[in-house]
Amino acid sequence: MSVATTAQRPAEDLVDPFGRTVGDLRISVTDRCNFRCQYCMPAEGMKWLPRSEILSFEEIEQFARVCVERFGFESIRLTGGEPLVRAHLPRLVERLAGLGVDVALTTNGATLRMHAKPLADAGLSRINISLDSLQRERFLELTRRDELDRVLDGIDAAIDAGLAPVKINTVMMRGINDDEVVDFARFGRERGVEVRFIEFMPLEAGDVWTSDVVVPADEILAAISAEFATEPILRSSEPAERYRYLDGGGQVGVIASVTKPFCGNCDRVRLTAEGQFRTCLFALNEFDMRTILRSDAVGGELEDQLVEAIRSAVGTKWAGHSIGQVNFIKPKRTMSQIGG
Repeated sequence: MSVATTAQRPAEDLVDPFGRTVGDLRISVTDRCNFRCQYCMPAEGMKWLPRSEILSFEEIEQFARVCVERFGFESIRLTGGEPLVRAHLPRLVERLAGLGVDVALTTNGATLRMHAKPLADAGLSRINISLDSLQRERFLELTRRDELDRVLDGIDAAIDAGLAPVKINTVMMRGINDDEVVDFARFGRERGVEVRFIEFMPLEAGDVWTSDVVVPADEILAAISAEFATEPILRSSEPAERYRYLDGGGQVGVIASVTKPFCGNCDRVRLTAEGQFRTCLFALNEFDMRTILRSDAVGGELEDQLVEAIRSAVGTKWAGHSIGQVNFIKPKRTMSQIGG
């Protein structure tokens, strides 16, 4: 597929049945992870995908190019598992950045010291680092890995590499880490990073999730505001409600995915590590893109097949995930397998 060919064909809006224009692609590059977070996967016994089933960088770029050039996608986020366990990841970042889109990444940060600068040099724009406790023993209990110091150093490495903004994703869980809200807010202010508090969602391994474990975003914000005065920032299509500190100490965000779902503004779709296309993190159906990518079709024929498959899949995107309602059905795959 040449640039000259796609330049003659203006991008079309990819609109779902509820009038939402889709333009944000999340790509999982691996289902493997170097942590074993309790709410994500069991300590042992995970069955990893065979490497032959994982999409190659060329296949990922091919799919992303169609999303960008035919549907006008403006942002791509790489996820896992833990994406930094995928070898030579900067090569993929460079390929995707070459499409002219914003490329971001979500990581647990444990190996970020060695990867931050190569990723930045390759064209990575932004980075999110998952961190659920600032207390060493609690971090070890949650992740089953004694890696807090390396994660904190990874945050500094991301800042040193010029990745901006650096955001910290913190899943709040009742009775587990909800006493650290103000500590995280203070950490973000001192480090110059934006902490985003996320309500615990039912995509964990086992049956840990109940509504009682969810710490509502309003409660989180109230705890922060009692310590540091804040004011809201106008919200766009992003999932976080963001607030600025009135004393100039930066910003903080809350993602109320359970108590105040933002499905009405959702512009995201996902591609799993083995090439399954999902129109929602909680989708019950997947659409096989790997078979198309590995078919005998080439050039414009392959592109047209992907376009039709993507368009058809987005035509099934539902209004919302229905968490907490009687009709909610938990997906069979966990967050690490989906690429959340």
